[in-house]
Amino acid sequence: MHVGYSANFQNPADALPDSEVWGSELELIDELESLGFESLWTVEHHFTDYIMCPDPVQFLTYHAGRTERILLGTGVIVLPWHDPMRIAEQITMLDNLSGGRLILGLGRGIARVEYDGFRVDMNTSRERFIEYAEMIIEGLERGYLEHDGEFVQQPRRDIRPRPEHSFRGRTYAAAVSPESMPIMAKLGVGLLVIPQKPWDIVEQDFAVYNEIYEQENGCAAPPPLSGGSCFVDESADRAEEMAHRYMGAYYASIMQHYEFGDDPHRGVKGYEFYTNITKNISRHGAEGAADDFVKLMPWGTPEQVIEKFEFIKNTINAAGFMPGFSYGGMPYSEVERSVRLFADKVLPELKSWDAPPLQVPALASAA
Repeated sequence: MHVGYSANFQNPADALPDSEVWGSELELIDELESLGFESLWTVEHHFTDYIMCPDPVQFLTYHAGRTERILLGTGVIVLPWHDPMRIAEQITMLDNLSGGRLILGLGRGIARVEYDGFRVDMNTSRERFIEYAEMIIEGLERGYLEHDGEFVQQPRRDIRPRPEHSFRGRTYAAAVSPESMPIMAKLGVGLLVIPQKPWDIVEQDFAVYNEIYEQENGCAAPPPLSGGSCFVDESADRAEEMAHRYMGAYYASIMQHYEFGDDPHRGVKGYEFYTNITKNISRHGAEGAADDFVKLMPWGTPEQVIEKFEFIKNTINAAGFMPGFSYGGMPYSEVERSVRLFADKVLPELKSWDAPPLQVPALASAA
């Protein structure tokens, strides 16, 4: 079983200087390889204290030069905010620099503040994502981009440096709404799963995705990778208290960044599913919705955390995990304590589990 680490760079209510948040996170990241983590991930976000990482590729390129073996995951690059030609170049450059260590994660984004900041109409997000993703996925395989579509008219141009390795089998996408499942299946990409809705609903989504993937691609879908927030403590009671305090605060930051309490997606094309989140909050209250969110995450004693990861693995046939440990304003002393206990008592067990290997060139060359 592959196990990575997700860096969040949260600064709720601007409690710290942004540079201090980054500095503390980077100190911990420098130890990931020696602790046994096998990949490093971050997600693209802009403009708020929610997650302060506007360029995952730049961040991972920095760490490609500071590490030797660890894989580098974009979880995710939000395609509608960027020029596809430029993204293809950045992806190829990082993969060349790192010796084929990149795991490519793509997404379309759902925050109004970010779409407005980039002057992109949210009503076009799904169509833009599909068009850009098709361009990039195809272009990375053939070494050039050429496209005449609704949003992009790209004359043929080579990607330089040329892609050295195929990205087939190591390209994933985030998919939350049921409507996204057929799209990702037809694109031929794997799924990145962040726990945020009941697992029985997730199983139904996967049934649709797996069926369409096989129909469209003539083979079984790749097993997904799963993220989420994690907290480990020797005391079950303390773990529960800390999880509800800081994962609950993380949930509050999600509500603020995405404005779910204000129903920002009502009437926006392609975001019909997300109006259900506002309805759920109205039904259960903010505190009840936060509790439901926290219950989905792996937290507890080492034994409890292993049990929760085992449940996730068995439910979605996961090939790997990339939990995050820093969220909701948790003091970095607590973050480090949790990470080290995870590395000591959880990580070896997870890595001992049988799982399909990731299709990453650096792994194949090391074998």
